Amino acid sequence: MEREKVHRLLRLGLEKGASDIHFQVGYLPLYRFHGDLVELRYKVLTPTDTEAIAKLLLEGDPRQANMNWNELDLAFELPGEGRFRVNISRQRRFFNIVLRVIPLQIRSFEDLNLPNVLHDLALVQRGYVLVTGATGMGKSTTLATMINEINRTRKAKIVTVEDPIEFVFTHDKSIITQREIGTDTSSFPDALRAALRQDPDVIMVGEMRDLETVDTSLKAAETGHLVFSTIHTNDVASTINRLVSFFPTEEQPQVRARLAENLKAVVSLRLLANKKQNGRVPAVEIMRSTRTMQECIKDPAKTAQITDFIARGRPEGMQSFDQHLLDLLRANKISVETALAAASNPTDFKTKLELEGAAPSSDGPDEKPLEQYEIEADERF
Repeated sequence: MEREKVHRLLRLGLEKGASDIHFQVGYLPLYRFHGDLVELRYKVLTPTDTEAIAKLLLEGDPRQANMNWNELDLAFELPGEGRFRVNISRQRRFFNIVLRVIPLQIRSFEDLNLPNVLHDLALVQRGYVLVTGATGMGKSTTLATMINEINRTRKAKIVTVEDPIEFVFTHDKSIITQREIGTDTSSFPDALRAALRQDPDVIMVGEMRDLETVDTSLKAAETGHLVFSTIHTNDVASTINRLVSFFPTEEQPQVRARLAENLKAVVSLRLLANKKQNGRVPAVEIMRSTRTMQECIKDPAKTAQITDFIARGRPEGMQSFDQHLLDLLRANKISVETALAAASNPTDFKTKLELEGAAPSSDGPDEKPLEQYEIEADERF
């Protein structure tokens, strides 16, 4: 497949607002819109097509010389148009390619419909701040907005460690160093240890993947730095349990104490279909450090109570998922059905709706979500 045709396929995803693009042998090109995959009426891809796409995306990368690997991650950019986080893997011996679309412009908290309290989290001077959620829930986008808020408002040294680099930051008040695993450094722990000798005020780690990364990032927070990262967990309580589970059993009480001392906030995300089914809005659970939260983190018997204490902590800037779902319902941003499906405790949530006089309707969504995304190849292809 020629270079220009590949660029047109990628450009189409940017133009239409896709979040992901899939190239797989035996299928039409697929574009994800608001959680749903839509086919491009173009042509079924062959092994030759996906290999050509893989080689083009790897152009200039030393790994292109030997294509014997089974999977890898990288970033690709159409200059001036958009960036993509790329995963290339083998599927039944053929190349399978998935690209996450990354806008060139970093959006604001307001553009992303994120709660105002996230502005405050960007003003924290030291400690550990985690953004959590399942794949595709907006963790990287939210983290980039928080880092850019620091960049916009503080004179600070920011070091990011990513695999691969996603959003590219432009220096504003801060100076920013962005390092990529495999290109600029060999691993997250190595880069974190080096970062501590680079006079940083803020360190952003792309993802908490293993014990060494968690331990080193905690040490960075303990030595007075502000550390941001992401982890694949569904809510605040599961985030605490996941972090602790990286460590041997005998070390876990000490790790809980370290987390209680240094974890300043956890922001958990769930993207939901909006009322018109033509976009998505985030439901956000926010935990901030208080004496009560510290006790819940230290004591495994109390960790399960975290959600209840979050719900009581609105004066301190906290909110549970179910509280934010009610806010979104009152603002007419999501449907009752969507809220019920996303609720952490559907039974209690339904009771609250009934007390407010709301009930699930039998009507379908206001609009068919994918009609506007039926896409056909045009004369450019």
